[in-house]
Amino acid sequence: MYDTHIIKHDATREYDMDAKQILKLLGVEPNVTGHREKLISGLGALIAIALTMTLSLHMVGLQGAAVLAASMGASAALLFAVPHGALSQPWQLVGGHFVSAVVGVSCALFIPDSLLAAAMAVALAIVLMQYLRCLHPPGGGTALVAVIGGTGVHELGYQFAFTPVLLNTGIMLFTAVAFNYAFPWRRYPASFRKVQAKAATPPAKIQEPLAHADFAFALREIGSYLDINEDDLVKIYKLASKHALRASREAGMLVAGNYYSNGDFSGELSVRKLLELEEVTNGKEVTVTYQIVAGAGEGDSGTMSKAEFMVWRRYEVIPVDGGWHRIMEL
Repeated sequence: MYDTHIIKHDATREYDMDAKQILKLLGVEPNVTGHREKLISGLGALIAIALTMTLSLHMVGLQGAAVLAASMGASAALLFAVPHGALSQPWQLVGGHFVSAVVGVSCALFIPDSLLAAAMAVALAIVLMQYLRCLHPPGGGTALVAVIGGTGVHELGYQFAFTPVLLNTGIMLFTAVAFNYAFPWRRYPASFRKVQAKAATPPAKIQEPLAHADFAFALREIGSYLDINEDDLVKIYKLASKHALRASREAGMLVAGNYYSNGDFSGELSVRKLLELEEVTNGKEVTVTYQIVAGAGEGDSGTMSKAEFMVWRRYEVIPVDGGWHRIMEL
């Protein structure tokens, strides 16, 4: 009996492991939201779609409204189920739909073949949304609607991008802001939630490194759905820790010609180019000559001791796409 029990136990354990592996392969993540959160998300979407559908019926008729409602429904899922997600924010919502609508109308007007026009509309919309930093997946549906939405949509021409698309996204945005405001943990846009978080007491420093279970617990405590899983959080933590360790080891290194920032985002952010390192005659003190290339005091130059410069600088940066990015060599 004892041996048989062990065999059954091992078989059950192996079955559980196989089931978990299959779920992970399929992308089924642990359910971190409660019943209340799910119902709130559904109620918000109900209100938003009822309003936008009513407007669309009036503007483009039943056929156009039915097709356009699909992309707006996708937006509702993002705004009310993932209100703090990067793809759910106001610029992504409004810009993504508007740009996609303009692209879709253009393809419908200038590409005779409807199949090619539909494919090009979605493809170009995705590219432009990325360049304009307003990637919003439902925008691809809006671009498609402009091509295959039927006579009611085609007769509007570029007006389609303004009414009903821009007007619909405005209604969706207003509804998301007003509805989510009633729930402090769901404040929309995400910047509203960050303002509230500033007043919170910072957590006490811990000596032990965070573990995978800690991230899983944190996701459950947040309650609302986040478009990131615990494995991604662990990876981010490891990369950030590795970068922080490297930065601390190289904190004393300065190289002429490189750029450094004080990392101050309260209005005093500054980037300085190190022009020259000069050793004073006694051989013990080093002076630094620099030029401010961005931020407070841009264009000014100055000289200070290396020790003073090291107190001011927080990390090294490089110019990328018109901005300044912290160097990360992992």
